[in-house]
Amino acid sequence: MSEDIVFGRNAVREALLSGRTANKMLIAKGDRKGSIGEIITLAKSQNIDVREVLYSKLDEIVKEVDEQANHQGVVLYVSPIEYFEIDDILNLAKEKGEPPFVIVLDSLTDVHNIGAIIRSAECFGAHGIVMNKKRSAPINAAVLKASSGAASYMEIARVPNIVSAIKELKDKGLWVIGADMDGQRADKVNLKGAVALVIGSEGKGLARLTKENLDMIASIEMSGAISSLNASCAASILMYEKRRQDML
Repeated sequence: MSEDIVFGRNAVREALLSGRTANKMLIAKGDRKGSIGEIITLAKSQNIDVREVLYSKLDEIVKEVDEQANHQGVVLYVSPIEYFEIDDILNLAKEKGEPPFVIVLDSLTDVHNIGAIIRSAECFGAHGIVMNKKRSAPINAAVLKASSGAASYMEIARVPNIVSAIKELKDKGLWVIGADMDGQRADKVNLKGAVALVIGSEGKGLARLTKENLDMIASIEMSGAISSLNASCAASILMYEKRRQDML
């Protein structure tokens, strides 16, 4: 069976709590400070083999995934992430008795942006993420670390074509809204109810065909010298605005 890794204390802890299948955990030799004791207890309660290795060995393992990664003294070997279909995400919303809220990522390639968006999506009650199969970064260990473990709880669908996915979401009754500087101010856009929020790529933003198939475009009013936010910051602000409107 092929394996992925999860590293970083929050990411590993959440992977263990979510019930993701794992059979081996490596910890830095002599490190028992902070939350590592709880993590070891969780792993052993699930009959996961816990081994001590040199800190430098953990450095070597994680830097194959992300040169800037900080493993915080722990690496967990897990089964590959399970991907879902759009219908699975919509059915989850139905089971919860909630209008579906979906985040669509249009060709994002930065693993830290993707991880941060997944973390915000989980915090603000999104039911799932839809992203490209080919033109997006994979959900790997760096994404799991950047999401602080939220990716272990989020249903993620990888689709061959974002425009087709948008059309499917519209056919299923969702209002599809893109994030772009040229849109209407977000607090003036109706974000209540069944919504798919589309976030464009880091460099180019929303693709032309994506824009042409949206119901509405929402923007974030800026007042500083810099006129734009990165994708994860913009996504978080718009998710918060949706939650704010839903609570009115």
